Amino acid sequence: MKVQLLRQCCDLSVNPDPLDFCERETPVAGLGELLLQVVACGVCHTELDEIEGRTPPPVFPVIPGHQVVGKVVAVGADVSRFQFGDRVGVAWIYSACGRCAFCKGGLENLCPEFRGTGRDADGGYAEYMVVHENFAHPIPEALTDIQTAPLLCAGAIGYRSLQLTGLENGRILGLTGFGGSGHLVLQMVRHRYPDSPVFVFARSVRQQELARELGAAWAGASGEQPPELLDAVIDTTPAWKPVVDALEVLRPGGRLVINAIRKEDRDQEQLLELEYSRHLWMEKEIKSAANVCRSDVREFLEIAAEINMEPLVECYPLAEANRALHDLKVGDVRGAKVLTMVA
Repeated sequence: MKVQLLRQCCDLSVNPDPLDFCERETPVAGLGELLLQVVACGVCHTELDEIEGRTPPPVFPVIPGHQVVGKVVAVGADVSRFQFGDRVGVAWIYSACGRCAFCKGGLENLCPEFRGTGRDADGGYAEYMVVHENFAHPIPEALTDIQTAPLLCAGAIGYRSLQLTGLENGRILGLTGFGGSGHLVLQMVRHRYPDSPVFVFARSVRQQELARELGAAWAGASGEQPPELLDAVIDTTPAWKPVVDALEVLRPGGRLVINAIRKEDRDQEQLLELEYSRHLWMEKEIKSAANVCRSDVREFLEIAAEINMEPLVECYPLAEANRALHDLKVGDVRGAKVLTMVA
């Protein structure tokens, strides 16, 4: 099978082609596992974090990709939930122990043995992959393959982040960053909290215009003063400065949820600008969204199908994964990026 292989971490500004497009033996489904023929795989900022070493794979080489849509083409022994021909998705959560207090308490995303698809196990930048059936998700018929790919991470972690804000209908939500996750959260908020204005802080005029097109009540750059203070903010950026900016425009008792597996350290000096009276006083809160649970993925896919969510998608063939990653890092992202495979 054809795959995109990461052999070592590197600086993408120095090496713009970190993945090796090559052939590997097709894997075999083991006990309880599914062999999937990959149809599409979303491209996520977490892949940039893996490649550049902020959350490096424990073993090389590895096949990245954790927003996987595939068709079941073989099943291992003791598989009961799926059969040949079923369409399934694989998200960031590849496995968890199922035994620890976190797993038993419904917080498998915090499991110390949490394994991420495409980092701790081979993922979807390939023509085939294997996954245990317990960590595969049925895809609603209403969703197309290309639609579904970005929903499996950008959408699911956006859903978890929105839950963590504690937002109530009528309260004001802010979004800092407006890429693959932000544009899906905005659509979800318009459906679930129809009376809640959404203010978007985006780095480019193009992204700000997209936010208004999708129903944002206001859009500007990070650091700009919005028309009103915010009850909650979801930050999806790789930088630190938007975190400080968001804290400054929160109401008393407001909550900032950081939706990022790592922050780039190039502007870490911005942390020095954190002032207690301006940014944290009056019981403001900061919370991180860590990974996802399987329930997040399942519930979000149901919502997406119900409201016919339409992510904006730019497609690339598997052979051009490096170009997709480069565009994600330096480009003016409008929506999500998806790799497609030719059977």
